[in-house]
Amino acid sequence: MTLCIDWALWRSFLAVAEAGSLSGAARRLSLTQPTVGRHIEQLEGAFGQKFFLRSPQGLMPTEEALALLPQARAMAMAADSLERQASAPAEEARGIVRIAASHVVGVELLPEALAPLVDAHPGLETELALSNENSDLLRHEADIALRMARPTQGSLIARYLGEVPLGLFAHRSYLLRHGSPQEPGDLRGHLLIGADRDPAFLAALEAFGGAMTRRSFRLRCDSEAAQLAALREGIGIAICQRGIAARDPDLVPVLAGQVSFRLGCWLVMHDDLRAVRRIRMVYDHLGKCLPRMFKRQPVP
Repeated sequence: MTLCIDWALWRSFLAVAEAGSLSGAARRLSLTQPTVGRHIEQLEGAFGQKFFLRSPQGLMPTEEALALLPQARAMAMAADSLERQASAPAEEARGIVRIAASHVVGVELLPEALAPLVDAHPGLETELALSNENSDLLRHEADIALRMARPTQGSLIARYLGEVPLGLFAHRSYLLRHGSPQEPGDLRGHLLIGADRDPAFLAALEAFGGAMTRRSFRLRCDSEAAQLAALREGIGIAICQRGIAARDPDLVPVLAGQVSFRLGCWLVMHDDLRAVRRIRMVYDHLGKCLPRMFKRQPVP
């Protein structure tokens, strides 16, 4: 017998699995806790098996539930993509556009970049999916993505935005307290801010030939946005995009002529979406304004 299960039950199933509790799932879905509980009971009753077990850590998915999670997540992504696609006709400059980017770009650059566009188009709705993990555009997790590596899939359109210059920076208050390093070796006497377990960051440290290790950074966090917040508080010295540092006159370049980094940046979308006016409009707009923002120069 084929079961016809309401999608709302699967949404609750996925939310409970990811939140680990009925209350957390209810908050995610803007539902009441009893409603989410009933959804799980109906789902378990329909299949005649338990999907969650109570534990001191909350509700734990059973093996049966874990086996269903990939399909449930795929359904959720398809439902979100369907909602965006149906939000407006393809030929109109209104509707939903979902943009994937890192936390620091989403916090520091995209609001400024998008402000004039959303002001000029009242029917345009933008969603920012912020993560240091690359969204899967082939599965329509987002409509547009900013990537620091060129995509290789042939069905994706990639526009090279240029190099993003990075350097070492410190807040003026930190330099007043501790002085400014004059050569790279002086960094050993300063409080450094960096990543915690980010593989790319740890691999980059190998370029220092063992002179710099994870333990060289006294404040460690894999969130670039948190690193930037610590930098602005005057805690220590950190790597920062020059275009972002240029927005804050109190962020001063450190060892500017001796230490610098550059990363390529690509703006990516799925080839299937090029004919959707609102998505192409946002894509072209970001392609024009982000390179200018990357090139802004900080106050010396």
